[in-house]
Order: sequence, then C-alpha cells, then structure tokens
Amino acid sequence: MAVSANPEERGQWGSSLGFIMAAAGSAVGLGNIWRFPYLTGENGGGAFVFVYLICVLLIGLPLLLNEIALGRKSGKNPVGAVRDTGGNKFWQIAGVLCILVCFCVFSYYSVIAGWTLGYIFTELINIPVDFEVFVQTPQYIIPLTFAFILLTILIVLGGISGGIEKAAKFLMPILFIIIIFIAGRSVTLEGAQAGIEYYLSPDFSKINTKVALAALGQAFFSMSVGWGLMITFGSYLPKNANIVRSSGFIAGMDTIVALLGGLMVFPALFALLPGKDPAGGPALVFDVLPKVFDAMPGGNFIGAMFFVLLMVAALTSTISMLEVPVSYLIDEKKWKRKRATWTIGLAAMALSVPSTLSFIDGSVFKTIELSMLGNTKVGFFDIMDFTFGTFAVVIICLMLSLYTGWGSKISDYADELAEGSPAFKGITRKAWIFFIKWVCPIVIGLVVLDLVGLFGDPMEGG
Repeated sequence: MAVSANPEERGQWGSSLGFIMAAAGSAVGLGNIWRFPYLTGENGGGAFVFVYLICVLLIGLPLLLNEIALGRKSGKNPVGAVRDTGGNKFWQIAGVLCILVCFCVFSYYSVIAGWTLGYIFTELINIPVDFEVFVQTPQYIIPLTFAFILLTILIVLGGISGGIEKAAKFLMPILFIIIIFIAGRSVTLEGAQAGIEYYLSPDFSKINTKVALAALGQAFFSMSVGWGLMITFGSYLPKNANIVRSSGFIAGMDTIVALLGGLMVFPALFALLPGKDPAGGPALVFDVLPKVFDAMPGGNFIGAMFFVLLMVAALTSTISMLEVPVSYLIDEKKWKRKRATWTIGLAAMALSVPSTLSFIDGSVFKTIELSMLGNTKVGFFDIMDFTFGTFAVVIICLMLSLYTGWGSKISDYADELAEGSPAFKGITRKAWIFFIKWVCPIVIGLVVLDLVGLFGDPMEGG
C-alpha cells in the first residue's frame, strides 16, 4: 500500500459546480467541435448523430460513472486507484496505460490547439491562410504549440481548486456563449435549411456497422472515458458529492456542445458553399470554415471567435490530460506539484515536435510507417493518434469495465455511486451493474475486433 500523498499537494474540489465544469471541460474538447462535425459528414449526417446519442446514453454514461466511482473510492490516480482497490499487476496495466495515453495525446493534441492560436490572429487581421502551407511552416507551428502547452502548465501549477477549478468556471461559460452565438448566426443564414436537414434529419438506411462503430468510437473520444481523466478528477471529490447527478450534467453538457458544433458547421457550409462536400475530413474546420466566415457579414470577427472557441475547448481538455500524469507523480513518487507539472509539460513539448514535423513534405516524420494489428499508419502524428488516442483508449475502457465488473466486487462501486446519490437504487442500480458487467465489455470487445480487422477492413465495420 502506497503512502498517501500530501493532501495539500493533491487538493480537492471546492464545489460540485467546480467539479462538473472541470470534468465537462475535459470531455468538451476538439472532439466535439473539430472531430464530431467531420465524422458526421463522413458517416451520413443525421443517421450518425442518432446512433451517437444512443452510444452516449447506453455506453458512455455507464463508463463515466464507473471511472468516477473508482476514482473517489480510491482517492488516487489511475494506477493507485486500481492497486488500492485490490487490482493485481495485470489490472494495473490499465492505470499505466491511462498515464501514457494522457501524456502522449497531450503532446500531439497541443499541435492542433497551436493551429487554433494561429488562426485566431489570421482571422482577426484578415490574412488569407492556405491550410496546407500553414501546417508545413514549423517556424510558426512549433512556437504556437509550445505557447499552448505553456498556458496549460501555468493553469495546472495552480492546483485543483486554485488552478483547474477556477479556470474551468471561467472558460466553460465563455465556450457556451461563443458556440451559441456562432450556431445562432449559422442557422439564420439564407440557405441554411438544407444544412440543418442534412444534419438533423436521419436517413436510417445509412446506418450500418461502419456508422455504428464510428459513433461508438466518437462517444469514447468525446466523453473522455478510457483516459484516466475521470478517475483522477473523481479522486478529488468529497464523499457527499452526488456522482450520478454530476455525471448526468457532464454527459449532457458534452452532448449539447457536440450538437451545437454541428449546427455551427453544416448550415453555414450548405448556405455559403453549396457545392462543398460535407465529408471534408479533419481539415474541414481549418480549411473550409475560414472560407465560410469570409462569406459572412463581419466574418473576421466571427472567425476569430470560432477559433477562440476551439482554443478554449482544447485548453479545458489539455488541463486534465496534464493533471493525470502530474497526479501520478504526486501520489506515487511524492513529487511537489511544481516539479511534476514542469517535468511533464516540458517533456510534452519535446514530444510535440515530431508531430508538428509530420505534416511537412519530405520530413522523415511524415513518411514513417507503423503496421499494427492489420492497420498501417503513415506519419508520426497518425501513428500516435491511432496507438494512444484510439486503440489504447478502447483497451483501457475494456479493462476497466472488466475490472470493476468481474475482477473486483462491483457492489462496492455501486455503493460508492449511491453515497451522496440516494436515488441510485433499485432498477437504476441493477441496470448500471448489468451494463458494466455485460453490455459494455461485449460492445467494447466488438470495437476491438473491428480495430484489428476481424470484420473486414480495419475500422470500417466490414
């Protein structure tokens, strides 16, 4: 049994609202505003949105409750949480993977966040930017990435209530105000109706295995399950906190932001660029949307506001990504918060450089290949994203649901959820246990089999 860390170094949430804002902030990120619209475009519009909502309710929410309960019960980081609740070395692998995932994703996710910083300024001063040229300019991208990582470090240095909680209470309302403003402007454009129908009118004939698996993968990505973020944030919760109610708010806020993200993109796209393919891929936000903003009255200001929104969404996520390895060093190695935060932050800066260089023609980091489990990924950025941002996250979700459902006593975690949540009893309690023991492992297992190509082409659903 590890010696407890100094509670002043660990910290605790000052209020339930602070926890909800911070946890929702970690869930609300580029996955909602950058990834969700382009996946919707690639997977049939409204049909994808319909399946995604089902995945959030039936898979994402039970897993979210599972991780927060594990965190509060143990009062530890992901490694310590599994160990101190009785998990052997095998189950502790899930905790170790959480630390690795957060550190590695933080490094390359900050590259995209750095792009948003650059676009804020180019939109404000009305400089046309060719996205392909921009990402191949390391003298801009590397400093922007470092600046974003430094901003994350400075917030995490403030601790839980003094840094993360204060930042979340300030940033999340700003995020909602900006996203509602831009979505409102988008849906009132002349010709926006076609985009609204594409986005919100599901064509159920388009629902297939590929769409279902893409929606499930997005639910994992967006809800921040499988990262250890919710275990870590749950470990800072007092025993009287209502986990069930808080988790409902977190899932609800996350889903609303994702839906509003689509309402920002598709009505404007159909109204102002009617011939443009909505399946624009990852470059949709950075390549297509600036053209959309340019065609709007006051487009410079709206464009700058949009990229401020993206930056804030990214920041609320990277704060929690940095906090996970920091909490591990505080708990397990007895480091001071300052030393842990700077060490991880500077290491992430170093690891971000190959990701920035992987977009440059002729760079070895763009041509490097990795073949794993039937998947061939080209480029350092894509290799990192598949290995840590996709495959490892799904494995962690599977291991944690199996651990609490079968490798541990699940009634202990149900009791943890009931503490502070008196309504969590009867059918609700039984349903959660059933989903964690049976539904989640089976569904996640299918995703793993799809990732390795058992149903046909990997990640295509057969």
